[in-house]
Amino acid sequence: MATVSKVLNGRAHVAPETRARVEASLDRHHYRRPRRRHPARSGTAHLVFHEFDPVWAMEIIRGVEAACATAEVELVLSQLRGRHRPPDAWLDTILSRQPLGVLFVGCGPTRTQQDQLRRQRIPCVTVDTDSATSASVPTVGSNNWNGGLIAARHLLKLGHRRIAVISGPEDLLCSKARVDGFRSAHDEAGLAVDPALVRYGTFYLDAGYTHAMELLRLPDPPTAIFAGSDTQAMGVMRAARRLGLRLPDDLSVVGYDNLPVSAWIEPPLTTVDQPLRDMAGTAVRMLLDLAGEVELTSSRIDLGTELVVRESTAPPAPGR
Repeated sequence: MATVSKVLNGRAHVAPETRARVEASLDRHHYRRPRRRHPARSGTAHLVFHEFDPVWAMEIIRGVEAACATAEVELVLSQLRGRHRPPDAWLDTILSRQPLGVLFVGCGPTRTQQDQLRRQRIPCVTVDTDSATSASVPTVGSNNWNGGLIAARHLLKLGHRRIAVISGPEDLLCSKARVDGFRSAHDEAGLAVDPALVRYGTFYLDAGYTHAMELLRLPDPPTAIFAGSDTQAMGVMRAARRLGLRLPDDLSVVGYDNLPVSAWIEPPLTTVDQPLRDMAGTAVRMLLDLAGEVELTSSRIDLGTELVVRESTAPPAPGR
C-alpha cells in the first residue's frame, strides 16, 4: 500500500520497474483519482524549455508571464539542457511540488509521464512541439507550412530561382513543415528544388553561419537564403559579409520569427512573423482551463503566420 501511495502521489524512492508495474495495474483497473470539488485557480505554473535561446525564449517568457500575472499565477522557469523528453528524476520533483500545470516548449512528456501527470491532475500543454507529442498533449503552434510557403513565394516573385533553405532539426515537425511549404511554393511556380540547397541543422547562429558558408561557396551559389529562424538568419548574414557579399544586392535573406532585433540589424530583416507571445498566452489560457476542469474546444491550435518585408530582400543581380 505504501508503494502504491508513493506512485499515486508522485513521490520518489520507487524503483523504475516497480513504478511501471504499479502504473500498469492502475491502467488495467481504470483507476481515476477522485475529482477535487474546487479546483485551484492560483499557485504555480512551470515553464520548461528543452534548452534556452536567450532571444527567442524571451518572447515566449514574456507572453507566458503576462498571462500568468493576469491570472495571479506564479511562474517557475527551467530547462532540460537539450533533452526533448524530461528525465524521470526531473518529473519526480515536479510531481512533489504539485503545480497548477506545466508548459513545455520544444519538449514534452513521454506517454508514461503523461499518465503520471494526469493521475496527479496536473495538466500540461506544449508550445510548437513535435508531432509525436502533439497527438496526445494539447498543443499551441503556428502555421509553419504557410510560413515556408510565403517566404519562398516572396523570393520567387522577386525573380530568384536558386533559393536555399536552412531549417532546424530534421526530426522536428516545425522544421519539416517550413521546408514542405518552401517546396510547395516552388511546385506552384513549376520549379524544382535543388537538393543541394536544402539544409537542416539547428535554429542558432552557428548553424546559419556554417551552412551559409558552404552554400555560398558552391560553384553555382544561391542568390537567396530562407533561414529557419531570425537568429539563424543573422548567422547567414555574417557569412555573406565574411565572403564579401553585399546584402541584399548579392544575396537576399529571409528569417523566421520576427524577433524585435530583426528590425534593428543592418539591413533590417525580411522575416516570417510567428506570433510567439500570442502562442505563449494561448497556451497559458488552455492550461488554466484544464486546471479548472474546463473541456477544451480544441486540443491543437495553430496561429497564423505573415510575411514582414524589410530591406534584406531584393531582386537578384543581373545575370544571376
